[in-house]
Amino acid sequence: MSQLEDHQLGLILEWVNDPQDRKSVSLVCKQWMRVEGLTRLSIRVFDPDFLCGFLPRYPNIFKFECSRLIDNDNLKLLSKTCPEIKVLNLNLECPIEFSSEEYLLASDDVGDDGVCALANGCRKLSKVSLRTRKNMGNLGLVSLIKLAQNLTNLDLGWCNKITDQALEAIGAANSITILNLEGCSLITDVGLAYLATGALSRSLKKLVIEFCYRITDYGVLFLRQMCCLEELNIAYCGRKVTDIGCTEIAAIQTLKILNLSWLYNISDSTLVALAENCQNLMLVDLTGCKLVTGAGIRAFTNHGCIETLVLLFCYKISGNDLEHLALGCHSLKYVVLDKGKKLRMPMMMQRNISRFYDLVWR
Repeated sequence: MSQLEDHQLGLILEWVNDPQDRKSVSLVCKQWMRVEGLTRLSIRVFDPDFLCGFLPRYPNIFKFECSRLIDNDNLKLLSKTCPEIKVLNLNLECPIEFSSEEYLLASDDVGDDGVCALANGCRKLSKVSLRTRKNMGNLGLVSLIKLAQNLTNLDLGWCNKITDQALEAIGAANSITILNLEGCSLITDVGLAYLATGALSRSLKKLVIEFCYRITDYGVLFLRQMCCLEELNIAYCGRKVTDIGCTEIAAIQTLKILNLSWLYNISDSTLVALAENCQNLMLVDLTGCKLVTGAGIRAFTNHGCIETLVLLFCYKISGNDLEHLALGCHSLKYVVLDKGKKLRMPMMMQRNISRFYDLVWR
């Protein structure tokens, strides 16, 4: 083996994918350790404090994962050592030994400086997740958007410092297809306008703005301009999102998946508009939409594409409405209901409905 050159060993290691096998290979000798590091494509870091000791072994990785606190200096090291990174997953998870509040508020976690360094050093980034990184602000994100021209997937869930200023930069991007802003509580209608009127509106396929409480009908109205959107989640956005905004969502004819959970002020008029105009719609989640009645659900009777309706805690929908759907909506495969309704629905009715689609009880 000592007569083999590095590139020949590299060809052999391309066939070794199991992490434990690669670890064993790296223990054979110094040459095998070096080549294993040069051919490694991804690493997951559990203790960033030791990053400086082992990261230089892996200059060619394209995927980096770390779910623990990691400071700006470590990200600066990453940007200098591993310029080929395409996938960056920094979703923060709280270890058992810490309280979530103490851990999430740690001041030494990554922030704008670290992300700016990554944006400058890792220009090939295409998928970035900074979920729950509380120090993440507008400055780092704007730098990332401007420099990572291949960025397609961006997850900023629960990054509470993100504001409409960052959304202005995101709206100007023309490559992002998936954007998650769940729990970004400072986002307003102005930010949605930036997203819907910029270049992003022609590329975005999935948008999550769940738990963004400052959003109102005015902001939702802009979403109709997103001509490629296939999946939209506006659950838990509060009482200021009503039928006025949601009926306009029906203008997005490419929509396939829609989550309207716990929007207390939407009613049948929204469902009628969706059923009439969104012919590609496959799943609608109406959990907790207490104003929705059987009339709204029956609007999907002749819909040719809908496969799943989630109707948890929709108390104004009866077994007769579900039977009506069974007879008329041939594309329907699943209806999700709360277990309490099962006790109130006659067993014979359940059996009749189940001949046409599955009743899923939760």
